[in-house]
Amino acid sequence: MTNSSSHSELLSGSGEHRQGSTDSDEVLIELVRALYPRKPYCLVEDWTIFRAKVTEDELQKIHAAGKLPLVLFAHNVRFDSERRFDVGDWVRSTMAMSFHEGFLFETWNTVYVLTGPGHEKSASLETIFSFF
Repeated sequence: MTNSSSHSELLSGSGEHRQGSTDSDEVLIELVRALYPRKPYCLVEDWTIFRAKVTEDELQKIHAAGKLPLVLFAHNVRFDSERRFDVGDWVRSTMAMSFHEGFLFETWNTVYVLTGPGHEKSASLETIFSFF
């Protein structure tokens, strides 16, 4: 697959509509601090969750590593507890370890708090990681 067709796969269509939290930033920060007291967190909006298209063997390896075949891309960082990202930056996560309540996307290093509307799409791992 060429890069341009990979990018077309990733960008074509809007994907399935998903809804993140509509609570205020203050409420969300309090919640994430209570649930994940020692973990950095990042509030994001205008996001897409990419569900990796993997074989059964690849899925078993992903699960054996304690991960899910999900990667987050957000166009807009609203707040980062560690100031790794500026407000308005984009971010792409590593694979998720957990995904709770439809808006708490946990990776090894960070809990991403999904706010407002977003999308979910399927793409190959190669495509997901080659684009961003």
